This record gives sequence, structure tokens and C-alpha cells, in this order.
Amino acid sequence: MSKYNILVVEDESIVSKDIQQSLKKLGYNIAGAAATGEKAIEIANETRPDLVLMDIMLKGDMSGIETADKIKASLGIPVIYLTAYADENTLSKAKVTEPYGYIIKPFKEIDLHTSIEMALYKHSKEAEILKERDFLFSLVENKDGDDNVIFVKSNSRLVKVNTSDILFVEALKDYVVINISDAKYTIHSTMKEIEKKLPASDFQRVHRSYIVRIDKIIAIEQPNIVIEGGKKLIPIGGSYKDELFDRIKLI
Repeated sequence: MSKYNILVVEDESIVSKDIQQSLKKLGYNIAGAAATGEKAIEIANETRPDLVLMDIMLKGDMSGIETADKIKASLGIPVIYLTAYADENTLSKAKVTEPYGYIIKPFKEIDLHTSIEMALYKHSKEAEILKERDFLFSLVENKDGDDNVIFVKSNSRLVKVNTSDILFVEALKDYVVINISDAKYTIHSTMKEIEKKLPASDFQRVHRSYIVRIDKIIAIEQPNIVIEGGKKLIPIGGSYKDELFDRIKLI
């Protein structure tokens, strides 16, 4: 097991030393120990620990809950609360900060070990998801690539899609569906963002829920557009009608 660095925030010196001793026995490194929220933030910024064990009731101007909230906001480090208080009011305040665990004192080493391992695992998986999301966004945005190509995720694969093959894009709540002749790709995005990424010369927003590729329009049967293949009728939104008609050649 690789040694994780853990910051202990506890204002009772004897309790803090006991916790540190237990952590060492379990194979963890001690990134530091603090008795106040201010000191905890200072150490966290200096050492960037993998996890923080935070006593909720700290002496001084900052409570453990306030301290955890600041550490999470600035550093994204997972926090497990340690407390002798399990009343509803304390729990209500603590859960707002979305801790990775909540251990009631006194606790056994096995409880400490289990809570830490679960929190570290959960945090690592969340970090993977965020990293993958950012990577996918960068591909969809195509910051440094060909404007005629986007990459979308399909069944855990990244698939290259030529924008010339796209028939239309449809909005579905928090997702958009990219439709090509023989496939559909659903990604977590907004129509506004997708509209920015597609070549403006080739695509036109025709409805709040639809973007079409101009050269895939085979007919207009108002109030609908017939897309290549003839299997899909796309409505024309009133506020988009004039702009669409300005772009197609009428005779």
C-alpha cells in the first residue's frame, strides 16, 4: 500500500497524538497536525495532504466545518469529520460541506482505517471522472485540431466524427445527441457550447433544440425541415426562421 499523507486537525493534544499513532500503525504518513482552523489551512496549503481528519468542534475563530469548507473549496482535498457530537443540528451543518466520512468518537482503528480507505477510493474515482470529462471537453472543443473533426465518447471509446457526416444535433435536457446517418452519440453538453464548436459556415441553429447541417437539408415543408434520408422532420423555430432562409438559396 502506498503511503498516503494525512493531516490531523484536533484541538485536544492527547487525542491528536493518539490519532497520529493509530495512523502510523495503519501505514499512513502524517502530513501535519493542527489545533486550529487557521493552522490547518496553512498546513494544507503547504503540504497538500491526500486527506484531512477534521474535528468538528475546534477552539478558536473557525469551526472544523468552516475549515473543511475552505480547504475543499481551495484545494479539493477530501475531509473526514471526527466528532463526539452526533446531534441533528451538528450533522445538518456538517453534511452541507459534503464530507467523505463522519466518525463518532471514540472509535476503533478498524473504523478509522475503513473510513480513510473508502474516502481515498471515492476521491480517486471522482478525480478520474473529472479528468476524463475535461479531456473529453477538450476534444469536443477541438482547441488545437481540425475544425472539421470532433471526438465523442461511445461505449468507453473515443470516436472521431467528421462534421461533414453530421446530419443534425438534438438537445435532450442536459445532453445533446449528435446524429449521423448510421449512428447517434450522446454527450453531456449544451446546445450553446456545441454550436460554438461546429463550423458556423456549415451548420445552422433552426430551433432551440436543433442544429442542422445546411447541406443535409433536402426539403422544407413548413414548419419542418426534411433531413437527408427523409426519416426525420425537424421543426423550425419562429425566432430562427429568417436567419435560416437568409442562408439557403431561394429561387
